Amino acid sequence: MRRGVQLIVGLVAYGIAIALLVRGGIGVPPWDVFAQGITRQTGIPFGLVVNVVGALVLLLWIPLRQRPGVGTVLNVLLIGPSAELGLWLVPQQTVPWQQAVVFAGGLALLALATGAYIGARLGPGPRDGLMTGIHARTGWPIWVVRTGIEVTVLAVGFVLGGQLGVGTLAFALLIGPMVNVTLPLLRVPERPAAPIAVKEVPA
Repeated sequence: MRRGVQLIVGLVAYGIAIALLVRGGIGVPPWDVFAQGITRQTGIPFGLVVNVVGALVLLLWIPLRQRPGVGTVLNVLLIGPSAELGLWLVPQQTVPWQQAVVFAGGLALLALATGAYIGARLGPGPRDGLMTGIHARTGWPIWVVRTGIEVTVLAVGFVLGGQLGVGTLAFALLIGPMVNVTLPLLRVPERPAAPIAVKEVPA
């Protein structure tokens, strides 16, 4: 029960966090730069683009022989609508100190949300699974794979008109250490294996 609730709350909070980063107006994470670029070129709502990109990334799992969990599927379905809700609730910020506050709040919420949905242990997100799948198939170090993926989507998103700024750099530097704190706190512990009953043999 706790795992399911934590997963859903984490994914919804993740979408709201993305909206806060966008509304901060000082730069967004690489995948969101990519989504913004597609939105600006096509007019498709940002949240729907997030959903579609997640689904397309999930298709890339097939040749990598990755198996999705329920958390993977819900990741694709919930983050986009949650981001749209956040964009509807939070106005665009233009005053520098307000931009910084909104961005910082989004970054903190995203770190908590990441710890929550990963800590539920019900399946990785599509982008995380792509990273680990490429690592497993090629043997390349995780950091090389992640950097390569994120630099690629960042460059494409920027060319398409996505929002690249100081917030993008701040995200890249801070999100890892922040999740390193939230994940152990929110990780649902695994149940210990039931002891095996041993029958006594009469002497």
